[in-house]
Amino acid sequence: MKRWITALGSGAMLTAAAGFYLSSRVLHMRKKNEDLIYRREVEAKRLDTHHYNQLPKEEVWIASPFGYRLKAVFVTPHPGRPYVIFCHGVTETKINSIKYMNLFLERGFNGVIYDHRRHGESGGDTTSYGYYEKEDLQAVVNELIRREGTDVSFGIHGESMGAATLLLYAGLMEDRADFYIADCPFSDFQAQLTHQMKREIKAAPRLLVHLASWSVLLRGRFRLSDISPLQAVKNIKKPVLFIHSEEDTFILPDMTKTLYEEKRGPKAIYLAPKGAHAQSYNENPRAYAEAIDRFLHTYYQTH
Repeated sequence: MKRWITALGSGAMLTAAAGFYLSSRVLHMRKKNEDLIYRREVEAKRLDTHHYNQLPKEEVWIASPFGYRLKAVFVTPHPGRPYVIFCHGVTETKINSIKYMNLFLERGFNGVIYDHRRHGESGGDTTSYGYYEKEDLQAVVNELIRREGTDVSFGIHGESMGAATLLLYAGLMEDRADFYIADCPFSDFQAQLTHQMKREIKAAPRLLVHLASWSVLLRGRFRLSDISPLQAVKNIKKPVLFIHSEEDTFILPDMTKTLYEEKRGPKAIYLAPKGAHAQSYNENPRAYAEAIDRFLHTYYQTH
């Protein structure tokens, strides 16, 4: 009997340890060094510090509904004109959004860049891949409306987790923006987690996914099954431009293709022939800009 009790106790401890490890990988994914992000963008000439420093802008702290503060920068070279809000990907910061913002500044938009929870200068202890981030995005939208009025026109651009976040916001919270651009989003987080397990350990037993889900629920207070842009996108009525690189092996382009198919109403898709994950713009800047121009001309030309 003692052997059985010992075996059961050991099994429970191993299960708990595995759950803690898996949930830690999800909730506390290792972030990139912020200085390295800055230097990377400068060296790649995607960030011109002189140009950025000369832009009229205001650094703003925005209260998250979850008790911490979000660091945002409102960039306003075109007073009275529409805005675009930019949502960066996991492990990145708002600095990575500047290259996308510049595209829209050149087209007469103003911009709002900000750090997601647990990233950059923002508060928050965990990453939730859009579950809590979608409500933080709503807080940023509310601040924009507070500053510019209820008639303000704006779009939202997101990369990777940021793209998933804007789809969850638009499909589950409010379809408030005039357009959305979702660059390399995952369609379902549990499916993405399974894909990553297959890449890292060459297997993804259903038990491990369930174990991660239960542990995240206990520690992070959210269900992985609730992070599903695929379900949210069906509710979005405003135009969405989906972007993905055909060479992406981190989040497969088939996820974006499925999201595009499920989106009802106005939509467009641009599949870049080259580039790893979140590299569509870096590898194809002119084609990326042309895809945005076509999208804006079709769905936003009246503004």
